[in-house]
Amino acid sequence: MGPAPFLAERYALEPPESAQGPLALERLPRDEAERLGALFAGIDPWARYAYPASRLAAYFARKEPGAPRFGLFAGPEIAGVVGLRLEWLKGPYLQFLGVLPGFQRRGFGAAVLAWLEREARTGEERNLWVLASDINAGAIRLYERHGFARVASLDDLACEGHAEVMLRKRL
Repeated sequence: MGPAPFLAERYALEPPESAQGPLALERLPRDEAERLGALFAGIDPWARYAYPASRLAAYFARKEPGAPRFGLFAGPEIAGVVGLRLEWLKGPYLQFLGVLPGFQRRGFGAAVLAWLEREARTGEERNLWVLASDINAGAIRLYERHGFARVASLDDLACEGHAEVMLRKRL
């Protein structure tokens, strides 16, 4: 096994041309959790599933070994949140990738996926994993464009009448 990935407090990402400045991941500041929970609760798929802001905020604020949370920063502004579950089926599981509306469609998700793959390869991981709600077609397209393949559909997992699509990228 190579060097332990995902342990740094800050990562500079390769910014897309649309970033107009630096793009970075930093350990999520605890004092931002409540505000971000409220913002993401108003965005699909969390809004469609009526996912409570308090539960999102608690997830963002929780510190757990093997499950880092990062703020996605475009310059000084928080543009999104990234949450991982490490050592999950021979590779990391991207548990949460949310980009706030004002920062969407600017290549930030692609920059996060490139970083995730780079870090996983550094640690000699074999897979990358993610789940996306079937109502979130844009997220599924993003993952598939970046080499993820559908491996399972989990009906009624997060919401009755909808499926969570499990995707895997072999490294």
